[in-house]
Amino acid sequence: MKKVALTVAVLTLGLAACQDNAPDNNTSTVNTIETEAAADVNAATDTTADNALDAAGNAVENAGNAVENAGAAVDNAADNATN
Repeated sequence: MKKVALTVAVLTLGLAACQDNAPDNNTSTVNTIETEAAADVNAATDTTADNALDAAGNAVENAGNAVENAGAAVDNAADNATN
């Protein structure tokens, strides 16, 4: 009787180990794809934000240069008027 019970237990465990894991594997694959896609979107968003900040910084710097150049032009015009 013990051998029969042991045999049934071993067979039950063996069948349990042979269960189809395809749904779990598919879910894992979908989760991996979604995670990678989210990472790609985050990287693209970070790059876009960095580029926008760089462009804004460049625009401010260019405006500062334009003001400086305008001031120099006024000084030069004043010097030229007196000479």
